[in-house]
Amino acid sequence: MININNLIERIIIEKGTEELSLTKLILSRLKDKPSEIVEDIDELVRGFGLGADSRGRGKRELLIAIQRGRFFKPCPGTKDYLCCLYKILHNASNCPVDCSYCILQCYFNNPFLIVYANEKDLFSELGNVMKSWGDEPLRLGTGEFTDSLILDPITEFSKRIIPFVLTYPNIFLELKTKSSCIENVLEYNGQGRVFLSWSLNPPEIIESEEKFSADLNERLISARKCQDAGFPLCFHFDPIIRFDGWENAYRKTIKHLFEMVDPKRIVWISLGCLRFPPALKEIIQERFPGNRLLYEEFIIGTDGKMRYFKPLRIKTFKFIYEEIKRFAPEVFVYLCMESKEVWEKVFGWAPGNNYEFGNRLDERCKLFG
Repeated sequence: MININNLIERIIIEKGTEELSLTKLILSRLKDKPSEIVEDIDELVRGFGLGADSRGRGKRELLIAIQRGRFFKPCPGTKDYLCCLYKILHNASNCPVDCSYCILQCYFNNPFLIVYANEKDLFSELGNVMKSWGDEPLRLGTGEFTDSLILDPITEFSKRIIPFVLTYPNIFLELKTKSSCIENVLEYNGQGRVFLSWSLNPPEIIESEEKFSADLNERLISARKCQDAGFPLCFHFDPIIRFDGWENAYRKTIKHLFEMVDPKRIVWISLGCLRFPPALKEIIQERFPGNRLLYEEFIIGTDGKMRYFKPLRIKTFKFIYEEIKRFAPEVFVYLCMESKEVWEKVFGWAPGNNYEFGNRLDERCKLFG
């Protein structure tokens, strides 16, 4: 069981956030941790980056800061690959889980685990978006730049975002996690427009590559509790990682998934093979010496990311898709950031464009919400 109190060693407070309610809440939950107020975040980051493994150390340092950019953003997508056009709520950056393959290691210049305390601005911005959104579904996620729930025991963000979302009948909120931190969410029993979502991998990968995350059984027990409370579920096999014995490992993982949850309560399952910017390779080699993630056959895709050779991706997706369909013939499965060609060779069809892809997921949302 993850205890966020054990993962954070120090709290840094950006000057000007001291009196904000979220800052006070976090400090009350982590009152045994040393804290300090700083005026210049850029100077702090420059000094911190001089030490060894600043990325690893930064995950243990919680920075409470002001978000000066936008909270509401489109998914960055990937050139030449299909994207479902979902929207992101950027309420935090980085993650205390230390996945070796995490793209955030080379995405942000700031190594700290960051929570943005100016939530009044967040909700104002999202409210303004909804005034002009219209009647179309809005698929919204908080798990792009952080884990959606692992910080929830100290931030209680779910207790504010869920009631807000439920005031708008066309918002569908997906909370994606590798944790078992669902206690606050369970207070909102059976909300059909709030999807609880887990990233899944075999135990071999969780143990070797997803340090400080919940194990597979903890994730699935949490999923079943949410299902029993009436929440729809989503699952993401992403990144799928090939290793010696991967077929049997994923087969057992999929079997375990459907032993624990009802396929009829699953909104969707996504599949995505390991992919990363070339710059991440050096970071992985430096931070995780001897790591074997990079030993497979990779090419540079048209989006500039390192990807498994296309025939390997197709073979991998087909295997996992067929295993899922053995247990759940009706469940909706899609590929994340893949080409039409790969879709067609795996599923026998592909969305015509990003809008058609997004519309299919919108229709899935309506079935549950």
